[in-house]
Amino acid sequence: MPSRASNVKPKQRIGDPVLFAKILLETVTGEPWNVPLEHPPERVKNPHAVAMAALGAAKGGRARAESLTAKQRSKIAKKAAKARWDKVA
Repeated sequence: MPSRASNVKPKQRIGDPVLFAKILLETVTGEPWNVPLEHPPERVKNPHAVAMAALGAAKGGRARAESLTAKQRSKIAKKAAKARWDKVA
């Protein structure tokens, strides 16, 4: 007598589309997805750009501080202190 269809176990479905894509990719390529690189590439910065950024930052901060009044600086400092203390709570 033939077996009933209800006795046949259905294939397991994967609900997460990202996980499905990962499993599909691993199956097709035959390689595991999460293999760490032996030596990750080092980030190389342009030394000229770094120097220019440092010069601009130093000039900008000093110029802003000189242009602000004492009241404005106080207001900015209070806002910064409040933001720091709100993170703790």
